[in-house]
Amino acid sequence: MTKQEAKIRLVKLRDLINKYRYHRLVLDKPLIEESVEDSLKKELFDLEQEFPDLVTPDSPTQRVAGKPLKKFEKFPHPQRMFSFNDAFSREDMSDWEERLKRLDPRATESGYYCELKIDGLAIELVYKNGVLEVGATRGDGTIGENVTQNLKTVEAIPLSLNPKPRTLTPQKLVVRGEVFLSKKEFEKMNKEQEKKGGATYANPRNLAAGSIRQLDPAIIAARRLDSFAYSLVTDLGQKVHEDEHKILKDLGFKTNPHNKYCRNLEEVQKFRDYWEKHREKLNYEIDGIVVILNDNKIFAKLGTVGKAPRAAIAYKFSPRESTTKVKDIIVSVGRTGVLTPVAVLEPVEIGGTTVSRATLHNEDEIRRLEVRIGDTVVVGRAGDVIPDVKKVLKELRTGKERIFHFPAKCPVCGGPVKRMPGEAAHKCVNKNCPGIKRRAIYHFVSKGAMDIEEIGPKTIDQLMDAGLIKDTADFYLLKKEDLLNLERFAEKSAENAVSAVQARKKVSLDRFIFALGIPHVGSETALDLARRFGTLEKLGRTEEEELRKVRDIGGVVAKSIYNWFRADYNKKLLEKFERVGVRVLKQETSEKSSKLKGLTFLFTGTLDALSREKAEEAVRENGGDVSSSVSKETDYVVAGEEPGSKYDKAQKLGVKVISEKDFLNMVK
Repeated sequence: MTKQEAKIRLVKLRDLINKYRYHRLVLDKPLIEESVEDSLKKELFDLEQEFPDLVTPDSPTQRVAGKPLKKFEKFPHPQRMFSFNDAFSREDMSDWEERLKRLDPRATESGYYCELKIDGLAIELVYKNGVLEVGATRGDGTIGENVTQNLKTVEAIPLSLNPKPRTLTPQKLVVRGEVFLSKKEFEKMNKEQEKKGGATYANPRNLAAGSIRQLDPAIIAARRLDSFAYSLVTDLGQKVHEDEHKILKDLGFKTNPHNKYCRNLEEVQKFRDYWEKHREKLNYEIDGIVVILNDNKIFAKLGTVGKAPRAAIAYKFSPRESTTKVKDIIVSVGRTGVLTPVAVLEPVEIGGTTVSRATLHNEDEIRRLEVRIGDTVVVGRAGDVIPDVKKVLKELRTGKERIFHFPAKCPVCGGPVKRMPGEAAHKCVNKNCPGIKRRAIYHFVSKGAMDIEEIGPKTIDQLMDAGLIKDTADFYLLKKEDLLNLERFAEKSAENAVSAVQARKKVSLDRFIFALGIPHVGSETALDLARRFGTLEKLGRTEEEELRKVRDIGGVVAKSIYNWFRADYNKKLLEKFERVGVRVLKQETSEKSSKLKGLTFLFTGTLDALSREKAEEAVRENGGDVSSSVSKETDYVVAGEEPGSKYDKAQKLGVKVISEKDFLNMVK
């Protein structure tokens, strides 16, 4: 990026960030997820690091927050309240540590103190002769809002200091901390709003911030806010930051019991990763950890840069949403012929994974979003869901963005593309399209199907481009020499790949049915078919009406299975599997008892004692059925750690939810 391009980008970023910050902090009406704002601020910070002469005094990186609200008396802070720069990765943390060591080679010898980063409102408390005199918000860091009467309603904030450690009680004491609302109180407030017919609150942080700004202290008292103290501004002899927490606790302040001293960045990373995984167990929201150089003397010596102290940083959890640029929009062809537009992105970290592509779903979605090649976009993901584009930041457009046009011809075979009547989907109507067959081959070797780990999509592409395979049965004709002509294959890896394919010549019926890629037939349906018909031959001869009698199979699925086995191409493919020596085993019942006969189970979340596969097998061994979706016909939902949306749906439908321990007792 040239300096002129950077200058234009910086202006656009500053304007957009200021707009989002104003709506979030001043109006309490956020327009976007805060993680998205963080992502934009990180881009701004990095650009200003690259072009330091373009930094302006009014940049969002040079201040802490918005102006104080006029309805409260202004309060000048005894010392400026700073905020922190953000880190999002191990690399960011390593870079930060290196900067500290360049300033002082012994800077990190005392280790780090790590605190959970509460998603609340920063406050400052001033005590005179042991009694609370002023409670203030951070404001712009220099001048805050005097909200003393409101903060007095927070029980966790002492009105007077603990008299026992008299030597620790100076004439004037300045303490900093956080005010927040627990998840329980937040849910309670929203239920009350629903009863009144009012709008519900977006998140606990906004409600906590709005509460502190109420003019009537009685309203705040009813909302039962909480608080943690985390910093002692007054010098009481503390040598390291860890001492501050001990002194604060002695003085009567509530401190977070989960905060921890870490000797090095490796321990910091473990602390951060643990709480990212377990944060849902807390009764309050956190969005990362704060990492502070433990030695107070060195902390002070290193000073500040812009709005932040050099010796502290906010190490954020992986955002569920972030911003990046659309480098291109391509179209993939699925194994059913559906064309899906895909955004090729500048790589970005989301949910702990580097994302370089995101689905745009279909032509209608592209029009709705008005996304263009070159746009800056918000990309999000939830759990293992494929990332998708959530929003286009049109304010950052330069005029060089290009409009994407959906292709009239298949990008793989050049055949005609038609939009299906009544659907948003476009399809390649050439049944022999290599793109369609290729996706079917990817599926064939995947986990849950034939599970041939040594053969992946890139290898399949090379094999098809070289004419070595035309269908899935051709895998079993491959020789080591064939693979040695491909990229990334040496003698041993080629030998391992061929051996892995040959090891799958014997396969269970349910796994083979799933591997065939019959439209609408997932792994559970494949298992039901295998258990019902026993052999592939019998399944292939079965009429459509008989197929409908199988559990969870309706007219559409039955027709799909019936038509698949009667298509000439598929008949020839099955004959070819026989010729190359693939043996599909007769499905034997694995039932050991009938304890769970007639019962349907669904598993959600992470199990401790069993893998998901073992748990499902235990159900079948005891005569029960396994479902992949929650309905009123589901008898039990087994919830492990961090259950997903299926847990919520089960509660709404009144389906009984049990723990893994309860389930294990049922199958003993």
